[in-house]
Amino acid sequence: MPANVTRLGDLSATLQLLRDGRPRTRAELASISGQARSTVAMRVDQLLSAGLVAPTGEAVSTGGRPPATFAFNPAARVVLAVDLGATHANVAVTDLASTVLAEHLEVISIADGPSAVLSRVATVAEGLLVEAGRSRRELVGAGVGLPGPVDHGTGRPTNPPIMPGWDDADVAGRLQAHLGPVPVLVDNDVNIMALGEHAASFPDVDHLLFVKVATGIGAGIVSDGSIRRGAQGAAGDLGHVAVTGGGDVLCRCGNTGCLEALASGRAIAAQLTAAGVPAGSSADVVALVRAGDLAATAAVRDAGRALGEVLAACVSMLNPSVIVVGGIVAEAGEHLLAGIREVVYRRSLPLATQHLRIVTSRTGSRAGILGASTMAIEHVLDGDVLDALI
Repeated sequence: MPANVTRLGDLSATLQLLRDGRPRTRAELASISGQARSTVAMRVDQLLSAGLVAPTGEAVSTGGRPPATFAFNPAARVVLAVDLGATHANVAVTDLASTVLAEHLEVISIADGPSAVLSRVATVAEGLLVEAGRSRRELVGAGVGLPGPVDHGTGRPTNPPIMPGWDDADVAGRLQAHLGPVPVLVDNDVNIMALGEHAASFPDVDHLLFVKVATGIGAGIVSDGSIRRGAQGAAGDLGHVAVTGGGDVLCRCGNTGCLEALASGRAIAAQLTAAGVPAGSSADVVALVRAGDLAATAAVRDAGRALGEVLAACVSMLNPSVIVVGGIVAEAGEHLLAGIREVVYRRSLPLATQHLRIVTSRTGSRAGILGASTMAIEHVLDGDVLDALI
């Protein structure tokens, strides 16, 4: 290989050393990486030319001319982040550190199908690029979260129950038809929420379980610092685990006694309505709890106990350091967490729970956007994709 050609992935390895934002000299980078200074200098020059690294000043001299320092420049490019739900499309443009530059929440119906929904997403994305003062050529990737099972390798939905017309849809291809030939990564919405929460709030935690409690219930599993999707991408489908004592309550999956049929926002709303406290949605449940309604508060705590039964098994199986509870029902606050904690700490072994934290999401409604952005960025700045970009 010619001396002036960088080996595949070498640029990425050098860039990763700078992504913490700390300025470093060429000599420091060579020392950390164990590579020759000439090799590191060549890589830094390539990254400087691409704008992905920027000079930050000079280090303290130990004799002679002070060496220049460099740091990652996340403003060099942008990515598109898309979080799709049953009735919403949250779309954002972020820099390469997942800082949101422009964002828009669009009311949609996922049942309108991929052509209509993704066309609208692309139109919103064009407007956000203009709002952020960025051009199409600065867009280097996109991340998309979908409210259903996804084959992450192909980015195609797999029999999504609330997404008629989306089965096996080429989501990446349809978006690329609007955005141009940029990489488009697609995953389940709870997985990207777990990615977003992990990256933004718990970057030093290697084992995290993110639980979304909304119209449905699902989980994103972070183990050894990475998302675990399972053989067919179905890992974390907590909503259809049977709950002890769940009885014959029918779930939309066709089985009875599922967690989702007992503890989802929709289930709690139905229980309250049947008891004479009208509630049509998860948002209504949260509003009732915040207003101090005793029946709603008790129902949410009971839902937390049902969640706790399933999560106690997850704690024994996965041994997470943190369980993060997100989704709209989590906005009911401590009442849901109290129910979860009560059962998890009682049913799980002390070894698994002695350092376990059970908390509400810190990123809130932005978890999906931050996760979609993180997913796209990690892909773009890795190995041969980065080489092709430069």
